[in-house]
Amino acid sequence: MYWLQALDIKLFHFINGSLSNPLFDWLMPILSGGNGVMQIFVPAAITATLAAIFFGNTKIRLCALMMFLVVALGDPLIVNTIKHAVARSRPCITLPDVIERLGCSQSGSMPSAHAANWFAVTMVAFLFYRRSLWFMLPMALGVSFSRVYNGVHYPSDVLAGAILGAGYAAAFVIGLQTAWNFIGRNWFSTWHARLPLLLNPDCGIKEEKPDVPESKSGTTKFFNSQIRNPKSEIEWLRLGYVFIFVGLIGRWIYLASGTIELSQDEAYQWTWSKHLALSYYSKPPGIALIQFAGTHLFGDTQFGVRFFSPLFAGIASFLLLRFFAREIGARPSFALLIIATATPLLGVGAILMTIDPPLVLCWTLAMVAGWRAAQPDGKMRHWLIVGLAMGLGFLCKYTAAYQIICWIIFFVLAPASRIHLRKPGPWLALIIFLACTLPVVVWNSQHGWITAHHVASNAGLGSQWKIRTLDFLLAEFALLNPIFFIGMMWAMIAFWKFRRERPLWLYFFCMGAPVFFGHLLWSFHSRIQPNWIAPSILPMFCLMVAYWNEKFRSGWRWAKPIFTFGVALGIFALAIMYQSNLIAKLTGQLLPGEKDPSRRVRAWKEAAALAETEREKLEQPGKPAFILCSHYGITGLFSFYSPKAKAALQTEPLVYPAGSDEPDNQFYFWPEYNYREHRKGQNAIYVTEIDLYRIDNDWLWKWLAHQSLNRTRPPSKPLPPRIAQEFESVTDLGEHDFMIGNRVFHREHMWACYNLK
Repeated sequence: MYWLQALDIKLFHFINGSLSNPLFDWLMPILSGGNGVMQIFVPAAITATLAAIFFGNTKIRLCALMMFLVVALGDPLIVNTIKHAVARSRPCITLPDVIERLGCSQSGSMPSAHAANWFAVTMVAFLFYRRSLWFMLPMALGVSFSRVYNGVHYPSDVLAGAILGAGYAAAFVIGLQTAWNFIGRNWFSTWHARLPLLLNPDCGIKEEKPDVPESKSGTTKFFNSQIRNPKSEIEWLRLGYVFIFVGLIGRWIYLASGTIELSQDEAYQWTWSKHLALSYYSKPPGIALIQFAGTHLFGDTQFGVRFFSPLFAGIASFLLLRFFAREIGARPSFALLIIATATPLLGVGAILMTIDPPLVLCWTLAMVAGWRAAQPDGKMRHWLIVGLAMGLGFLCKYTAAYQIICWIIFFVLAPASRIHLRKPGPWLALIIFLACTLPVVVWNSQHGWITAHHVASNAGLGSQWKIRTLDFLLAEFALLNPIFFIGMMWAMIAFWKFRRERPLWLYFFCMGAPVFFGHLLWSFHSRIQPNWIAPSILPMFCLMVAYWNEKFRSGWRWAKPIFTFGVALGIFALAIMYQSNLIAKLTGQLLPGEKDPSRRVRAWKEAAALAETEREKLEQPGKPAFILCSHYGITGLFSFYSPKAKAALQTEPLVYPAGSDEPDNQFYFWPEYNYREHRKGQNAIYVTEIDLYRIDNDWLWKWLAHQSLNRTRPPSKPLPPRIAQEFESVTDLGEHDFMIGNRVFHREHMWACYNLK
């Protein structure tokens, strides 16, 4: 093997050094994505993809989709896995006299991701269009050669990448065709007859359009008619089931990979699961019970904490799929699933275990059961489900009570539904809901109604008026997907003239719009967090899909391309949020740590490890040391990520929030967290999170141009006087940056505190 390594190195030096010339010095960095070429390539690639989506035929769309999938799946799952396993250093790191033309990355060298991705795309293009080889193969060879010429890969790296990429791309396409032959014939026979060969879509049976009744004006009359193909309806439903199942498994795999860490709220509420109670300072008991179940199934792990979040999203999707397919149609029902998946706010909620996922599930269940209950033949059991779902939602988040307001508005706007007010159903539902609030009421009665004060403070009831409406609308515009936000707002206004003819549309409006517009009005007074409208999103999306489905069925030709663009935009945004490093594949560089969308769920392990190391330095024989944190969220994170603190959580905690005379978090109510009583005479490390470096307002343009960013250190935060008074002496340990690679994700200031008084 030595002679192969020697040959590899000699060939590298020949390409990197001996072949140097002005033309290659200019061209090769461009082929590797340097010299600002990504500023041209990325928009061009996006434009080409959109053109394929909007104007291409089925074959072009399938080709573009498979190109995307082989890169999106092959790069992280195959190439990066092998890179980490081989762990070969790049030649620009290990060899002398290397001419570096792009800078040197610290990531692995074998295999080359550039070569793998380009040859994968080339193989897919070749399988669909044989003549594409005349253009794609020279491009793939040129990019691969440039990696060696620029000094960032050995020749064997690009050879391995090329073989690997072409191989798994061919296997993917062939495997997909094989799977389609089996699944299509058995589950989607109608579609398989139209599209038997993915590589040759034109060989299938052409779809025959059904006869459609026409109005007197000669236009298609879909508004008052529902034409459904029963077999097609079943196949769309089956596709929805597959989509939900794949999404559930995919999210679980993503969480099990450990790509992201816990957020502050998740870690804080994990500590609640170790102290079960009727309620808590700021939240009902639901989240603690959910995390208790998850961590008892899978241990005190990130996966255990988050296990139920994808499951709740899957159950809510199943309920909506069945309900919407029955009431509107299976195809628009599947479109609703796609829209929900491509909405950033809902996508994040499907992986983070906060109080919103169970609330959204309970709200959705109450909405689905409520429509059935509100029908003339609605049964008592439907109202009982409504009451129980609303009650369970309240035990997860107090805003579930908003659904009572939604029901009141529906009864006001829908006279036909008021007949139920003369029956016991709605009132029994209300009684069940009120019964579910008893644990919260009992706990608060024992603790001075502290939650009421907290909720009032959180809503800004005692603050001065400060208009934040534009902030609220811009946040929702981005997090609900700009295309879907506009479509939703349009539908909520345009449907109004059809409200009497479309009672279901009115029902969707009443189940979502009051929450959204209520928060919109309150944004004229105080700041509104974007997730506060979470339970209203799915009802408003139901109205949006129902409305635009009618437009599509009546022949409005722009509905499909706009929908496709919105889905593509949302999936792209979610991909960056789930794995922010993917942006480097498009632009050639990572986002600044300060602007990384995953910053709040990364680099906490490093911060906890440093705090634990400093704590151990203060320990003395017979004199333990502990950690003090300025915020309850940091307390939760350090308790989770410090092995010693996690083990001691329920006996004698090692991590505490800084003391307070008034209750401001749940730790205040647990006696073992009164460190001033239990830790007298001991030393401590005090940790506070500080602001990140400030970046110029024009950072985006500089970043796109691959220019260095100007960073300014923010003013230092002084030690709180209370902490200084609690200890005999304090030593400043300085500010610490917690980084992944060369990017700063968090900054902490630490002090060594001696002898608690």
